[in-house]
Amino acid sequence: MKSQFHEDDERATSDPADANSLRRAEFARLLRLPETRGWIFGAVVGAGILGLLINPSTAWILPLLALLVGLGVVFWIADRNAANAFWEVYARARGYELGGRTRLRETTPLLREGFNSYATRTLDGQLVPGIFGTLALYTYEEETVGLKGQRETAYHDFTLAIAELPECVPYVPELYLRARHETRPLGEFGDTFRRGRRQVTLESEALDRRFEILVGDEQDEVWTRRLFSPAFVVWLAESPPRKLSVELVDGTLVAYVPGHKEDAKSLDALAAAAGTIARRLLEESAQTSSGAR
Repeated sequence: MKSQFHEDDERATSDPADANSLRRAEFARLLRLPETRGWIFGAVVGAGILGLLINPSTAWILPLLALLVGLGVVFWIADRNAANAFWEVYARARGYELGGRTRLRETTPLLREGFNSYATRTLDGQLVPGIFGTLALYTYEEETVGLKGQRETAYHDFTLAIAELPECVPYVPELYLRARHETRPLGEFGDTFRRGRRQVTLESEALDRRFEILVGDEQDEVWTRRLFSPAFVVWLAESPPRKLSVELVDGTLVAYVPGHKEDAKSLDALAAAAGTIARRLLEESAQTSSGAR
């Protein structure tokens, strides 16, 4: 029998695993189109005529280049079409509403990073049954100065799951689960960030190897201990996606992993993890509220 912390980890599907699984078929489809073959053939013939006029002994080079460029353009179009098709199929299969580039509210430290930030794709709907939210491919831009003084822009990509949990605000206004050994820790996660917050230490070496846990200095110690029940601690230590981090600030939960994840397995796993954490927070908040009455 599955526990409450594992029941949503996987969603069985026969849909494409990722955009790459659609790319070959789309490339073949485009090549079968008469208009595609027509413009490639025209480009090759035109390049051949030009090659003959320039140097008959090397006239074959330009047609070959035209053919390769033509195939490269078709492949690029197929790659773009396959990516769009994957997101449309994935959204439809999961019941999400697919959105394009947009700005996200700057509610947590990650969402406030950089001088510019945006989501390139969004999926709005149920992360798990009963928990509504958003999956997003998120990027923030950071301006750096090169060795020669030139200004450069660094792009930092993440995949997010966001859920609004206003019921938790009275009991846990701030909670951070920071993945250990991040490839690039967030700028705010330093000594300055830790001021006004304290570290939570639990009796689990496995959990401690995965996460550094921080809460606000005023956070109730007893409530925090109840939140991290034995079953929840085991789940956090063993089941979430690799390099998952979590921020909860004033009721906004953001679970994220580095990089843009554009495959069904990774998106499903992130949604399931965010949903599991959200359920546990809501469960403990509801129990506290009932006890207060």
